[in-house]
Amino acid sequence: MTHPTPTAPQSLLDVVKSCDNYRLTDSLEKVVPWLLSPSADSPAVGLLRPEIVAQLRTEAAASSAPSWDFHDDGAGQGWVSFARGINTPAARSRVMKELCERWRDRGLWPDEISPRKWRNELYAVYRNPFGARDFPGPDDEDARGDTLNYAFRMERAASGLFGIVTYGVHMTVFEELEGPGPLPSLNVWVPRRAATKQTWPGYLDNSVAGGIEAGLGVFDCVLKEAMEEASLAEDVVRKYARPTGTVSYFFRTPRGWLQPEVEYIYDLCLPPNSGVQPRPLDGEVESFELMPLAKAVEHMRAGLFKYNCAVVLIDLMVRKGIITPDNEPDYQEIVTRLHGRFDYDRWASR
Repeated sequence: MTHPTPTAPQSLLDVVKSCDNYRLTDSLEKVVPWLLSPSADSPAVGLLRPEIVAQLRTEAAASSAPSWDFHDDGAGQGWVSFARGINTPAARSRVMKELCERWRDRGLWPDEISPRKWRNELYAVYRNPFGARDFPGPDDEDARGDTLNYAFRMERAASGLFGIVTYGVHMTVFEELEGPGPLPSLNVWVPRRAATKQTWPGYLDNSVAGGIEAGLGVFDCVLKEAMEEASLAEDVVRKYARPTGTVSYFFRTPRGWLQPEVEYIYDLCLPPNSGVQPRPLDGEVESFELMPLAKAVEHMRAGLFKYNCAVVLIDLMVRKGIITPDNEPDYQEIVTRLHGRFDYDRWASR
């Protein structure tokens, strides 16, 4: 199979910048906030590029009951929102389901939502992306009215088209070895993504990783992905996995789509001679290799890891004291950029 071509060695900061590569203030393209309702004080849930706004305008103009509202204050500032009557989670989800499926079937933006790119997974969208991960329940989205942080759900593949904040889990499975110095020596289980993956085929990945579907708890997602991707039994994950925080970054794809992402990070440190070995199961991973950390870092600097998996590995090294202010000149910027807020306070004021 075809594997990614190594790049010239990159600094750790370069690796981070490849993932956290977008700032609203630096953008040459005007993006428009997507609000929940036509009210100016409504929360922003996404950022829309001009071509998406143009398509929504075209569809709204052709409809007797448009689903979208557009505001322009005459000074170059404005926003797009759901129309006034679309004011419940279920109603918003229905609009997004119909729209995303119609765009897919018409062949619009095939780089994101063609049948091959379609994930058939629903992501939750929240009023406050840093707020509660609540959910009304699987049977009735409107069971608790419109009182939750949860606002609606939509197709995962279309998340970049609408610039919503997405959420995932990353778990590094490793063995900690005794070394001559005070710092741990690590061997990390590194998978290679299957050639058939819709995104980043053939790249190196984290031991376990996956997006969090609407209604699924964070640790439940870890358990699900650990079994599906790595054949790790639930009892092993429950016994050894530990939450260690989050990593967040603002990624702009090569085609310009915006992907602000939050990853919940877990470590799974296997005891000596545990006999536990990750193995592919669901076809998303080609193989696993138990790799010395130094070799993983070499591959990471050569651009062979998926962009967000590389920053999770850097986060691990920061937490383990392997990367320090004394041995890494860009330490403060690296650590700061691992925990970004996507310029979110500026979204609604665009």
